[in-house]
Amino acid sequence: MITDTYKSIAGPSQGIFREKGSRFLSFAYPVTTVEEVKPILDALRKEYHDARHHCYAYLIGHSGETWRTNDDGEPSGTAGRPIMGQIKAFELTNILIVVVRYFGGTLLGVSGLINAYKKSSIDALSNADTIICNIQDNYELLFPYSSLNSVMKVLKDENISPYDQKFDLECKIKIRIRISAREKTIEKLSRVEGLKLNFIDTK
Repeated sequence: MITDTYKSIAGPSQGIFREKGSRFLSFAYPVTTVEEVKPILDALRKEYHDARHHCYAYLIGHSGETWRTNDDGEPSGTAGRPIMGQIKAFELTNILIVVVRYFGGTLLGVSGLINAYKKSSIDALSNADTIICNIQDNYELLFPYSSLNSVMKVLKDENISPYDQKFDLECKIKIRIRISAREKTIEKLSRVEGLKLNFIDTK
């Protein structure tokens, strides 16, 4: 049985944790690329410009292959790592959590900081709506116009909707196939005369 799903969050959510005068404002965002992270960080740093720290962690990819943690001046391992710990504890990916800290004048110590960043992350994630996403392969199909009906029949039978298409003497269609249905779908498409199947990526 192929597992072809992963969990993420449906939209942004927020949380807060207070400890000895310090406030930890947490923000969780769904992201699918590293390029989405910087604009979010820049916006939070601008909005909360008077905060002492803007710490974060992100996990991207259906198997969590792309990740980063950042302590932003807090003692090493006391901020980004506990934030990441909660992302993994909730079994999520394609997610960014940023925790903005306002210092309250009292040092919390290493264990206190780890607990604060953990608890604030938990609050943001507890307020988020989780969703189940499908892991899919993206393919480009190239075929002669004479094979259009055959291709569209396979896609209809497999409940696949093209997301990009161009029909000319040579037709070009892009599709997403759930990896659990990949073998069966590709086997059907391989019977279509003149069809070339190009793998793009997996998301």
